[in-house]
Amino acid sequence: MRPILMFALSLAAATTASAQRLDVPIVPYCNQATTEAACSSVGTVMGLHPNGDGFLSVRTGPGTNYRKIDELQNGDRVTIINGQGGWLGVECGAGRSGWADGNWIGNRMS
Repeated sequence: MRPILMFALSLAAATTASAQRLDVPIVPYCNQATTEAACSSVGTVMGLHPNGDGFLSVRTGPGTNYRKIDELQNGDRVTIINGQGGWLGVECGAGRSGWADGNWIGNRMS
C-alpha cells in the first residue's frame, strides 16, 4: 500500500509543478539581487463586471492565445514583476504566477 501512496503523491506534485510552467517566463524589471522593492509593484484586480465572466484569467504568456492557468477576482492583490504589450507578469501568492491583462489591474504602487 505504501508504494501506491508514494506514487500518487509524486504524481500530484508533478501535476502541480507542470501547471505553473509558463510559456513566456516573467523576467523582473531589474536585478532582484539589489532590492526586491525596486523590482516590483503591487496592484489590485478591479473593474471586472459582476455579470460578465467575473474573473481575470491568468495565462502562461502575454496574450489570450496562451493557456489559462488561474483566475483572479475583484479585490485580489498581485505583485507586478514585469509587463509586455499591456499584459503584466504577476505573482498571485502561494507560488502562483503568470500573465494577466493590465487593463484590469489598478492601484499600482512601487
